[in-house]
Amino acid sequence: MQAVTETEEVRNPSNLENPNDGLKESSLLFKYITKMKGARRTTPLVAPVPLDVLLSIGGTLLGITVIVLLSNKFDIGVVASFGASAVLVFGAPDAPMAQPRNVILGHTLSAAAAVITVMMFGLTWWSPAVGTALALLIMLLTKTTHPPGGATALFGVMTQVQPGYILTPMLAGTVILVIIGLLINNLSPNRRYPRYWL
Repeated sequence: MQAVTETEEVRNPSNLENPNDGLKESSLLFKYITKMKGARRTTPLVAPVPLDVLLSIGGTLLGITVIVLLSNKFDIGVVASFGASAVLVFGAPDAPMAQPRNVILGHTLSAAAAVITVMMFGLTWWSPAVGTALALLIMLLTKTTHPPGGATALFGVMTQVQPGYILTPMLAGTVILVIIGLLINNLSPNRRYPRYWL
């Protein structure tokens, strides 16, 4: 009888000090690490047709050239994040983050985040990170996420920009890219830019 009672105690987890605690923690860690391996691709990688490749290259050349020429003529500066925006607008025009709302507002709001950060904290070892994080927060809340906007904010804090940075080069440059994106991308029968405005 004694042996049966001990066996019943072992089978009944309520009599033990929660034996699954260690398993639960290792299971969460395993699930977390397993996410990092990714999944199998379900669709093949598709290269754009040659016309779209040429239009992407031509649009990028034209967009950045116009921005650089205008910046030289009016002394307004060029920001490297325009290059990343050109890749999205001309290389992935269907992507949500390449739509005019995201391009224009993402950069403009990120520039404002940089100006606010500089005005509040100046340039410290931590303020560039604060400016970039603030830009991301604003873009997420306004649904205007545009990855190059993070670079806009980072550059703005690192160079201690003034409020004028919001209008020129940022707002002006992004409007130029979007206008050229409208003109170039729609030359292709395979593209429609923008997919939406708002």
